[in-house]
Amino acid sequence: MAGSLTVCATPIGNLDDISARALEVLRGADLIAAEDTRHTLGLLNHYGIRVPMISCHKDNEEFRSDELIAKMREGVRIVYVSDAGTPAISDPGEILVRKCHEEGIPVTAVPGACAFVTALSMSGMPSRRFIFEGFLPVAAKERNALLESLQREERTVIFYEAPHRLRKTLSILLEKLGDRKLAIGRELTKVHEEMELTTLAAASAEYEQREPRGEYVLILGGADPEAVRKKQDGRWEQMTMQEHMDLYADLPPKEAMKKVAADRGIARKNVYEALLKEKESRQ
Repeated sequence: MAGSLTVCATPIGNLDDISARALEVLRGADLIAAEDTRHTLGLLNHYGIRVPMISCHKDNEEFRSDELIAKMREGVRIVYVSDAGTPAISDPGEILVRKCHEEGIPVTAVPGACAFVTALSMSGMPSRRFIFEGFLPVAAKERNALLESLQREERTVIFYEAPHRLRKTLSILLEKLGDRKLAIGRELTKVHEEMELTTLAAASAEYEQREPRGEYVLILGGADPEAVRKKQDGRWEQMTMQEHMDLYADLPPKEAMKKVAADRGIARKNVYEALLKEKESRQ
């Protein structure tokens, strides 16, 4: 009989936030692979579950996945859990799941708690369109590149942050993105849960005086569409039409002209005429 992998969400704080199906799946597993077996043991003991465990975390997931796949080929039913919330969402699990698919091993999931979804649902921030960025990159070059791309992002943006990095992150977001609406959630589902609707500037000032404690979810308002349009308009004005066309060099010329015309808010024929004039002036 072929084995399988079940990705199982677990509570992010309140142990009662677990489904009947999740408990059934955990009890029926042959083996539980856990991000931290000591942490997961508390959950299993709370519900009287006695199943063998093995660790599978960010530092050993690459080679441990191969071990687990070998067991599943022998018919072992494995359940994977991270410390809290949904595995593979800013948590380990992605490598294991991908390798299972590559090896043709069945993968299913038991849905449940997810910190950023929980925070967004109680924040009052726009939720029809949003993006989740997880933790900001530690490396300055990668972080700056991401934040530069978010300067024009009009959707709600969600981050995770640890207490020891919160002050720096708020300061960097304010510096790179300007002041925006911010919902900041702390210790969600736990005894000291908080959700505050504020601004980046106000939160940055507040946490200079207040010691950050617990895990945070930052829900940031998107860029103002009118401000983005004005900034883009200024950018296009500084470019020649050919330079603008070069931004879309990977597209067929007609498609590139459509893009340039849309960026500048002009007709495609005007783009064509401007390109001809620029070409003539260079001859």
